[in-house]
Amino acid sequence: MTVKEHYDNHLADFYSWMIGDFDKRKDSFKDFCVNHDIMPHRTGFAIDLGAGNGIQSISLGEIGFTVKAVDFNEKLLDELKERIKGLPIELIKDDIRNVKTFVDTSVDLIVCCGDTISHLESFGQLDKLMEDCFNLLETNGYMILTFRDYSFELIDTQRFIPVKSDDSRILTCVIDYLANKITVTDLLYEKNNGTWIQKVSSYEKLRIRTYDVMNRAMEIGFSVVENEINNGMVHVILKK
Repeated sequence: MTVKEHYDNHLADFYSWMIGDFDKRKDSFKDFCVNHDIMPHRTGFAIDLGAGNGIQSISLGEIGFTVKAVDFNEKLLDELKERIKGLPIELIKDDIRNVKTFVDTSVDLIVCCGDTISHLESFGQLDKLMEDCFNLLETNGYMILTFRDYSFELIDTQRFIPVKSDDSRILTCVIDYLANKITVTDLLYEKNNGTWIQKVSSYEKLRIRTYDVMNRAMEIGFSVVENEINNGMVHVILKK
C-alpha cells in the first residue's frame, strides 16, 4: 500500500485523535519558532509541506507568516480549513514533491514536520526535495525538518509500540526493518456497539538517519543551525 492510500483509507480517520491536544502542540511549535527567531523576514511567505490537520500552518499564521499548506489528504485539509479563522493560509491538495510549483517567488521559510520526509519513496527524492526547497528560499531563509531517527533497529517485542488508547480505541504501531526502508503497520482496535473491531494497514517509509539528513543538507548548501531531540522527534533547523 502506498503512503497516500494508507492515509486515505486508514490513518486520516483517526489521525487527529492519535496526535492529541491540537492547541498544545500548535503552541509548542509556535514557541519553538519564536525561541529560535524564526519570524517573517523579507517576503513573509512560508510553505508547510505535509501540513496534515494544521499544527504548523496555524502556528506560522499566528506568528505572522502567509502560509501555503500542502497535503495530499483531503480529510486532513478539511480539518485544517475549519481552524483557519481568517489567518492568511492557502490550502493546496498536492504532493510535496511538487514544491517548485506552489509559489512563483522566493520564501522565508519551508517546514516539513511530523515524519513526512520518511514518506518519500527514495533518498533520491529526498535529495531532490531538499534541493528544490533550497532554491526556493530567500538568502538567510530557513527550513525546519522534524522526523524520527531509525538508525537503531528495534527487535522482537520492542517492535510493538503502544501509541495511544482510550475506552473506544487502541492503537499499536509495529515496525519491521530493512536496509533503507521500514515497514510500518498501524494496528487499530475500535469498539463498535460493545464489540472490538480490528483495522490493519501497512506501508513503507524511508529509514531516516539523522547524520544522513545532515550530510545531504550540507552538500546542497545548507548550514545546520539547530539539531535537537524533542519528544522523541529530531528537530533540525537549516539555513540557506
